[in-house]
Amino acid sequence: MSTEIRITRLTHAQDLPLPAYQSALAAGFDFTAALPADEPLTIKPGARALVPTGLAMALPEGFEAQVRPRSGLAMKQGLTVLNAPGTIDADYRGEVQVLLVNLGSEPVVVSRGMRIAQCVIATVARAVFTEVNVLDQTTRGTGGFGSTGS
Repeated sequence: MSTEIRITRLTHAQDLPLPAYQSALAAGFDFTAALPADEPLTIKPGARALVPTGLAMALPEGFEAQVRPRSGLAMKQGLTVLNAPGTIDADYRGEVQVLLVNLGSEPVVVSRGMRIAQCVIATVARAVFTEVNVLDQTTRGTGGFGSTGS
């Protein structure tokens, strides 16, 4: 299944590639860093940074874009998306930026064109809330954190 996503490449990303899926069955496409070529960004251990992608998008109604970490960056360098998954709503038209955090033990240098996150397009179900006095019972009941085992 595919859906059209309209994208605008902003001035500071004109020479960067559009998002692309890296394999035939990949669920997510990659976002790249639209930093100035002569100004790489160093993220120290424990620090976070908002990294521009140079892209704005128009998602169709009923869809969201979920910004997620790239597994290789997370495993090898400890670089991840802080609010993962970050949500881009269908009515947002500003620049997509990625909130990265360095959970590793060494500084990570982010440079122009570096693939920094992946994005999955997902359908959204809108809830209709109905207030009731009592909820139906389940076997789990009110058991919370850890209640179903380790």
